[in-house]
Amino acid sequence: MRIVALLLSVAFGAAAQQAPSAKQEVPDNIAPHAAPAQPLPYSHKAHIALGLECRRCHTNPDPGNQMTFPATTVCMTCHSTIAKDKPAIMKLAALARAGQPLPWQRVYQVTPGVIWTHRKHLAAGMQCVMCHGQVAQVDAMAENTSVTSMASCISCHESHKVSTACQTCHAWPQS
Repeated sequence: MRIVALLLSVAFGAAAQQAPSAKQEVPDNIAPHAAPAQPLPYSHKAHIALGLECRRCHTNPDPGNQMTFPATTVCMTCHSTIAKDKPAIMKLAALARAGQPLPWQRVYQVTPGVIWTHRKHLAAGMQCVMCHGQVAQVDAMAENTSVTSMASCISCHESHKVSTACQTCHAWPQS
């Protein structure tokens, strides 16, 4: 395991370094949510334990609303040699050779009518754990926190002294 972590830190440079610790600010969901069926098994717990950071796989291209899923070539950076004989990795390799993305299922969905961007939150210094919880502890990603609830948004905005006016997050029709 240590050799793999060392290889990752060399391959990914600063991205493999641990970010300053942040705490979860958004409450856990009251009712458990099952993880959606994904095209391949993926453990955030296993990958983060190796030193990978969220931003290595989840980039934020313009306009910055959503984080992306990694390209299959990003996964193959390691999996061209690591666990390459496992059926899931063989499927991943075939998709990478064909230049096709994995059809990952999104776990969190922005509520219709809400104008929201990861970019502004990242620029404000928010870290993934603050909204998405202890992803480093889960094997199958599920909607573990109530980050998409209005109450969570308002509470967070209040604690960070950010506007809670309706138009901050909701578009209003022009009259």
